[in-house]
Amino acid sequence: MNGIVLKTTGSWYTVLGENNSYYSCKLRGKIRLKEGKTTNPVTVGDRVNIDVEPDNRTGNITEVFERKNYIIRRSSNLSREAHVIAANVDRAILVATIAFPTTHTEFIDRYLATAEAYRIPATIVFNKIDLYKASETDELNRFLNIYNQLYPCLTVSAITGAGMDGLRNLLYGQVTLISGNSGVGKSTLINAIDPDLKLKTASISDYHLKGKHTTTFSEMFALSGGGFVIDTPGIKGFGIVDMKRDEVFHFFPEIFFAAKSCQFYNCIHIHEPGCAVVKAVQDGIISESRFKSYVSIVSDTASKYR
Repeated sequence: MNGIVLKTTGSWYTVLGENNSYYSCKLRGKIRLKEGKTTNPVTVGDRVNIDVEPDNRTGNITEVFERKNYIIRRSSNLSREAHVIAANVDRAILVATIAFPTTHTEFIDRYLATAEAYRIPATIVFNKIDLYKASETDELNRFLNIYNQLYPCLTVSAITGAGMDGLRNLLYGQVTLISGNSGVGKSTLINAIDPDLKLKTASISDYHLKGKHTTTFSEMFALSGGGFVIDTPGIKGFGIVDMKRDEVFHFFPEIFFAAKSCQFYNCIHIHEPGCAVVKAVQDGIISESRFKSYVSIVSDTASKYR
């Protein structure tokens, strides 16, 4: 029987069968041994074949079908192990907050670059706008000035409902991955979209203004209006996987566009003479924060391939 993986909890996988029944499955050893590059050979969103046991509740995953895409990260820049967050997604939504807690631009840029690399359309959702005072609203506008030119951006509040209709319309009928730092309100947003799901949530730490982990494992949920949403545990950092130094600029749309005017074809777009990217940064066409994120990723990949 074919099915789709809804949840992974280590050695067990919840699979929704083509008959709309749920099965707790284990992975056949031969499949587990095939994949040595990642911590999880099977992930949420994978299309699989299962052998159902006589109890009609459990089974074994016998085959993982080819993925149309996936999104992957390292737990840290120094880690040698990579983790596939989800597979076969139609859109990746990054939930960000200006405060309560703060989402940093480098985290946003690394996530967006990874989505570009795996050809997954990305949207940034700025949450908790009901909490922002004047200084935080100014910072939000600064972020919007940077990212609105590059990616769809939404400003929302799961509490007041502001902007939520636009988010609902974006989710229905698609398989959507929702990611972000702990405490940005991923599960709260999903509950606001589909209250029947009743996902567990918690307030952020009052002392550190950082998020608490409430989602322990990635899990896919069917939306009552159609489509699926994947809720993921909060991510602290986003280590880049499988990017070569001379390819990183491909995954920053504005840098890729400016690079067409560089003097040298093998320009790395950091300090070479006649670099159109550096000039665009100096002229304010490319934001300094985006350029710093680009340089950081290039530095990571250079260290990896030395």
